[in-house]
Amino acid sequence: MCDTCGCPSPSDHSHDHDHDHGHSHSHTSGHSHSKTVDVHTSLFAANDALARANREHFNEVGAVALNLISSPGSGKTTLLEHTIDALRGEIKIGVIEGDIETERDAMRIRAKGVPVIQLTTGGACHLDAAMTHKGFHRLQKEPGGEDIDLLFIENVGNLVCPSTFDLGEHERVVLVSVPEGPDKPAKYPKSFTSSHTFVVTKTDLLPYFDFPVPEAVGDALRLNPKLRTMNLSSKTGEGMDVWLNYLRELVANKKAVKLK
Repeated sequence: MCDTCGCPSPSDHSHDHDHDHGHSHSHTSGHSHSKTVDVHTSLFAANDALARANREHFNEVGAVALNLISSPGSGKTTLLEHTIDALRGEIKIGVIEGDIETERDAMRIRAKGVPVIQLTTGGACHLDAAMTHKGFHRLQKEPGGEDIDLLFIENVGNLVCPSTFDLGEHERVVLVSVPEGPDKPAKYPKSFTSSHTFVVTKTDLLPYFDFPVPEAVGDALRLNPKLRTMNLSSKTGEGMDVWLNYLRELVANKKAVKLK
């Protein structure tokens, strides 16, 4: 169960219980409050252990993993489509798509000719490390999936639960689109304190919405002074060079470490 909203863990829905989350204890009567805390602690400890294993696996195959978190409609999938086009022939990309239902985002990415798998959570509002682990193994069996430089994990769309679960990613990227308004860092601080990079998307819409970029970026940096920030429009291409160079640098650094 999610600690924040009470939703079931994705692993509860879609996967066998092949790891110890202590569920058998959570359904007995007469629980004390401290017992509930212990169950949650056990769940997060299990997730963190699997996340570390995922990260080691990504390191072994030389892939940089990015976890994209945002509200629905922030432009994550559109950004991925344009990123794939821009880096085609330069960086080998794979994508794990996370949604509550449907294969629609995976179909869009598949049309770009890169390996992709869709994870549907059946109602849960975030991915977890166990789901990511199984998803990556499925992705590796897709054509081209055995040799990936850059793995995007597009998390389920919301700014609450995805910030709580480590998937084993190397970098976490939080996105906020201009139509959403500039108050998201203040309202959802954990998404920004737990991320490495903050991207303001759909900046081509700035003339039509009250979105003072310096205010949003300032709020985010007060929460997390180490946060890398960038603004872009997938539609016009403005700011995309900064995003693409960021990705190139991550991949180059990973390859340099692997050669040592």
